Amino acid sequence: MGASGFPMDLDMTTHSAPADALVDADDRHLREERIASDEVYKGHFLSMRRDRVRLPDGREAAREYVVHPGAVMIVPILPDGRLVVERQYRYPVSRTMIEFPAGKLDPGEGGLVCAQRELFEETGYRATRWAKAGVMHPVIGYANEFIEVWFADGLVAGERQLDEGEFLDVFEATQAQLEGWMRDGRLTDAKTIVGMMWLAQWRSGACTLTWTEVPASPV
Repeated sequence: MGASGFPMDLDMTTHSAPADALVDADDRHLREERIASDEVYKGHFLSMRRDRVRLPDGREAAREYVVHPGAVMIVPILPDGRLVVERQYRYPVSRTMIEFPAGKLDPGEGGLVCAQRELFEETGYRATRWAKAGVMHPVIGYANEFIEVWFADGLVAGERQLDEGEFLDVFEATQAQLEGWMRDGRLTDAKTIVGMMWLAQWRSGACTLTWTEVPASPV
């Protein structure tokens, strides 16, 4: 093991090392150590912190970031293969966005429970089969937010229960339609694009999902 933490046989100048070896190598030469932390803003569910950190070379720097409770996104699949999607106005970008159903975790809430709740509240659908595809970190440069990506199958329709002040359209679209909207810039939501990536990988057989049977009972 070299002083940098990489195995001695990794050629870091030519980048000829196997990618897996680099990804899994020791990261101590990259880490930053928190020295102090202050909360500079606290809102309804987001807060912002300003930290002092010690860099790998011993110098100090400031880090400002948003603290987020975490969220889920659901890729709901209808029996005919179409997908349940939403249109919702997003104030920060002053634009109505095409998205998969999603929502933040409540305190102490698990990912599957949150996914079931959000799907039902926003669309009225309940699902009899669920599979967790993975986790994404959408804004690593300035927030600790993570989003669990869930697939929902065996959908049972019902009446949605939107939160007060929540307005959105629910409709169905094919994978091809969504891919076309991505190409022409009408679908730009990052989490939905990641969900589409997982969907394409699964449907092509490049990856598998582990499904759990869940009764479609009210949330």
